Amino acid sequence: MENSHNSEKSISFIRGRHARRKSSDITTPNSTHFSSIDFSLEHDPDENDNVDQLTQDVDRFTNTLSTVDDKSEPLEVPDSVETFSKIVESRIARYYSPNSPTIFGKMTEEDSFFFEAVRRISKLNKTFNDFSSTASSKDRTSTVLQRAMVFLEEEFRHLLEDSNLNLLLRKEQSDEEESDRDDESTSGQKEFPSYSPEIVMKMNRIATAMICAGYETECCQVYSIARRNVFNEAIKSLEFEIKSVEDVKKMQWETLEGEIATWIKVVKHCATVLFPGERKLCDSVFSDNPSIAVYLFSNLARAVVIQLLNFVDAVVQTNRSAEKLFKYLDMYEALRDLIPDINKSCSDELAAEISTSGDRIGEAAVHIFCDLENSIKGDAAKTPVAGGAVHPLTRYVMNYLKYACEYKVTLEQIFQKNKALVPSIKHERESPSHNQTGENSSSSPFATQLMTVIDLLDLNLETKSKLYKDPSLRFIFLMNNGRYIMQKIKAASEILQSMDDTWYRIRSSDVRQYHKNYQRETWGKVLQCLGHEGLQVNGKVHKPALKERFKNFSAMFDEIQKTQSTWVVSDEQLQSELRVSISAVVIPAYRSFFGRFRQYLDSGRQGEKYVKYQPEDIETMIEGLFDGNASSIGRKKN
Repeated sequence: MENSHNSEKSISFIRGRHARRKSSDITTPNSTHFSSIDFSLEHDPDENDNVDQLTQDVDRFTNTLSTVDDKSEPLEVPDSVETFSKIVESRIARYYSPNSPTIFGKMTEEDSFFFEAVRRISKLNKTFNDFSSTASSKDRTSTVLQRAMVFLEEEFRHLLEDSNLNLLLRKEQSDEEESDRDDESTSGQKEFPSYSPEIVMKMNRIATAMICAGYETECCQVYSIARRNVFNEAIKSLEFEIKSVEDVKKMQWETLEGEIATWIKVVKHCATVLFPGERKLCDSVFSDNPSIAVYLFSNLARAVVIQLLNFVDAVVQTNRSAEKLFKYLDMYEALRDLIPDINKSCSDELAAEISTSGDRIGEAAVHIFCDLENSIKGDAAKTPVAGGAVHPLTRYVMNYLKYACEYKVTLEQIFQKNKALVPSIKHERESPSHNQTGENSSSSPFATQLMTVIDLLDLNLETKSKLYKDPSLRFIFLMNNGRYIMQKIKAASEILQSMDDTWYRIRSSDVRQYHKNYQRETWGKVLQCLGHEGLQVNGKVHKPALKERFKNFSAMFDEIQKTQSTWVVSDEQLQSELRVSISAVVIPAYRSFFGRFRQYLDSGRQGEKYVKYQPEDIETMIEGLFDGNASSIGRKKN
């Protein structure tokens, strides 16, 4: 009964293939090792010998050899060694039998016996090395061990590569796990590298057996090739292809931008899914040999990372332009975030290579950002913006800075690393705020550069303001652009936090001064018409002078209304502030002048010839200023 049970057990190890093999399918060079085996096994040692007794005999003999002091002493090898060797060959031969069972990946008692048998053969074979008298037995055990290793190597490769079988095993998992896999957003993270615990356990036992038997090189080679192919497929599935430096340099920016986005996706996927999963697998398969696990994973990770870094080097060599800044920063952040994961599982040298590559892309980003200065200086348009509105350059620069400051932490980091690259520029300007740049030693290099860019923008706008012949319009232009800049800074907390408080307060003061200058330039002369001086002669109102005053006021106000209703103040708050401030000085003055002197003019049509507007009309017309519409002329009330 026991022999029958052992016979049944003897074929269970060959369970390991998802499709039934035919003898004609065994075409690998290694299959020639089994050409001398009789697959009919008319004499099956498993059926006639007590396996447990054999293993005890082999162990006893091996232990005896280890105690022999005189290695040259002739030794008699017991028959149990030959019989045991035949058992191992029998198990391997049955694996290649066309009648082998097809259940895959199920760790059975018979599998355990085979691994133990291989361990015994390996240990015995090593012990034979010390005894010259056992050469014949040494050859025999070496042959059996080699055949076992060929079988295990093929089994190892098959387990690593057979994805269809993994799918079959996953179907046997619980409904809860099945529903989890339906969620595509998490399946990659949960399943990679997609081996069941049973298969990982079997691979672990194979790897341990091969390494113990001295077949470390073959084991590692099979593992490395299989896993590298898996990684290549995983990266290919993300639609990333390795391209040469020349191919990258020839790409249009729109195309390269898409390639960079794909590259970032690959790097993040490697950092969060592929590398952690691969390291876990490596540690599990080679748990008995942790140094080998580290070596294999490091080699695989290095091969993948070097491919990714080559793309970075190619991108850095392309022509730099302002629109590339943000993709460069995305690449820098992806590499920066990859380093901690690499540090956990790879050599310091690889992490250093990633850091160096990140520094190159960071340095390129600094150059691009600093080149914004040249873009501002080079914008020397000679045509003024209609109505004194916000200049396109102002909108471009401030929106660029706002977007850049979304990467504030990253920019602070790379500017700190590249302080030597940031030009030390001091600008002398007319406003008190113009020499504030860089004076605060507590400002970071990036914050200093940020303020430098805005100061340069101010210089450029001041030059552009001189294109307006009307001084009042010049101040409206400066006020519009200054207010726009301040509103952008205030709205973007990242920019505001980078600004020096004194610098910001002085800039706010500059904008208020533009407002005062406009009001003085535009309405100062108007208010002179409403003064009381010179209107009385010998204590009486001089009507001709009074008529001239009313006439001049109406003419001046008509001209202002006609002109400044076409000017543009798009910021509603600023527009309201201007109208309120104008009304605050003009309306009371006109109401007072009108109330005191209107009675001295003739009533009727003759009076209306000089007194064109009621106080209410002036207020209505002021509300029509700065609409940017030539037809928005206020009508006086009757």
